[in-house]
Amino acid sequence: MFGLSLSGAKRDFDSLSEQEMLGLAISSEEDDARIYLAYADQLRSTAPQSAKVFEDMAEVEHAHRNMLIDMHREHFGERIPLIRREHVRGFYERKPDWLRKNLTLDQIRTEAEAMEQGAYRFYIAAAQRTSDAGIRKLLGDLALAEQGHEQVAGMVTEKHLSEDAKSEEDEGVRRQFILTYVQPGLAGLMDGSVSTLAPIFAAAFATGDTWSTFLIGVSASVGAGISMGFTEAAHDDGKLSGRGSPVKRGLASGIMTALGGLGHALPYLIPHFWTATITAAIIVFFELWAIAFIQNRYMETPFWRAAMQVVLGGSLVLAAGVLIGQG
Repeated sequence: MFGLSLSGAKRDFDSLSEQEMLGLAISSEEDDARIYLAYADQLRSTAPQSAKVFEDMAEVEHAHRNMLIDMHREHFGERIPLIRREHVRGFYERKPDWLRKNLTLDQIRTEAEAMEQGAYRFYIAAAQRTSDAGIRKLLGDLALAEQGHEQVAGMVTEKHLSEDAKSEEDEGVRRQFILTYVQPGLAGLMDGSVSTLAPIFAAAFATGDTWSTFLIGVSASVGAGISMGFTEAAHDDGKLSGRGSPVKRGLASGIMTALGGLGHALPYLIPHFWTATITAAIIVFFELWAIAFIQNRYMETPFWRAAMQVVLGGSLVLAAGVLIGQG
């Protein structure tokens, strides 16, 4: 009901007057400039050359805003109507700041392209609805400017961002992703998958009871996940090591640790012992190979060396658990 009431409060684009369309264009250019500056601030430490690109794009948006204000002053005076994109039904929308903070560099570039395409469509539609020759010409010129913004972006990119610098920034972003998410997540997955093998399979063969084994497996997995998460978050705040937010690293490590153990604990929900055990063993096989793949893909460890380390080590822990449980 609340969403319907908000939707009903929006204006139709066709109902806007020429003055309101200018007001909407002015507020939109202001918003886009602020977004580009926010992107620049976000990228300044990790991708300084790309930050300069977005600063230049913000300057272009400010220039468009000033042209629109001059046109409004000439035709309608000093009082600009307060109308924003969220007031108009079907108008292209922008994400709030808190949804843009975790965008990658490539996602930011894609978002900027979508912003320019949306602005182009708006100016084309607005120009078609105005009868004033001066306003129509300005809106048409701005539509062409927005359509050519990809070329503008290309020019400022060429000015600030050489291919070598772009590759260096992309590599820096990838390295930060690995340090913040992949490395702690991989450590957690390895710990959760391998360290829980012995207690789970020992419990399975010692008791022969699938439900007891399931409870032991879940408690071991969740406990290990909590422990690993807090350990990862507490031992390094990321300021000197550059490994990123301790909260993000702790969540990555803790969640992957728990998932690593739960993978071969959940099959013991199956009441038949051997069906559950064989299913768990198959899952263990895929878990270990997945760890080897991630090591090869992100940590540049030769695949067969990673496979030997992980699969052989996991197999030994599994065998130890079975032997202990049968003893």
